[in-house]
Amino acid sequence: MPAAAAKLRNIHGTAILIGERGVLITGPSGAGKTTLALALLDHCRTRGTFSRLVGDDQLFSDARGGRLLCRAPASIAGLAEVHGIGPRPLAFEPAAVIDLVVRLVEPADMARLQDETTETIDGCRLPRIDVARQNVAAALPMLMARLSIQPFS
Repeated sequence: MPAAAAKLRNIHGTAILIGERGVLITGPSGAGKTTLALALLDHCRTRGTFSRLVGDDQLFSDARGGRLLCRAPASIAGLAEVHGIGPRPLAFEPAAVIDLVVRLVEPADMARLQDETTETIDGCRLPRIDVARQNVAAALPMLMARLSIQPFS
């Protein structure tokens, strides 16, 4: 195994790129990672903001220069798992530097205000926001505001 491949970490999550910002969505199976990612991609597309899938369900991460880089394994690159249907092709970017971690949690586990919350992955300290699992309607405004996406730009 090449030395570079040996330091990759496998993360159970979904990553997207919005403009130049990478967003990593984490949470347990069935929490709505793909659904939230697809809703964000669609929201951005309808407003003319560049957005792409990086990887769905499994990601390889690598810390480089204090920044977290994520990419999909080659076997699932460009595929999004649609519940009840299976993997479907989607426009994608091969990698993204992660700027925000979104953690899907039970509603009772959410803090009301989360401006200073962080998470460390592979030695990289990243801002994090917790959103209620399986609740895209509540999550979208929070993420649009946090990422300064229209109408909050």
